[in-house]
Amino acid sequence: MNTLTIIAVASGGALGATFRLLINGMVNKHFIHTLPLGTLAVNLLGSFMIGMLFAYFHLNTALSPHLKTFLITGILGALTTYSTFAIESFFLLEAGEYTHAFANMALNLFGTILLAGIGYLFILNFTK
Repeated sequence: MNTLTIIAVASGGALGATFRLLINGMVNKHFIHTLPLGTLAVNLLGSFMIGMLFAYFHLNTALSPHLKTFLITGILGALTTYSTFAIESFFLLEAGEYTHAFANMALNLFGTILLAGIGYLFILNFTK
């Protein structure tokens, strides 16, 4: 690992964490609900974006590995919040909110996988 890789991850992480804060706050402000929709929104968005980026990188192999690291590990690693998702789901279970807890888990799990695939296929199909 070299210094440029560390700088790429650190700077991307700062941006991703900031985006996460802003998006989470905006969603939770405008869509008040018992489910943690802000976390769901950043996980879905991040999964869609990682699918698109992996497809783009697959088609453009000459791109800098530092750019890839900046975008994927840095920005998207800090944007998506699976650790937050895990603790929020735990708290819903602990509070006896089983329907909300399982809805939150299902939406995060299946929604992120679905949107990662859609993002990947979107780039592959529209760049031909």
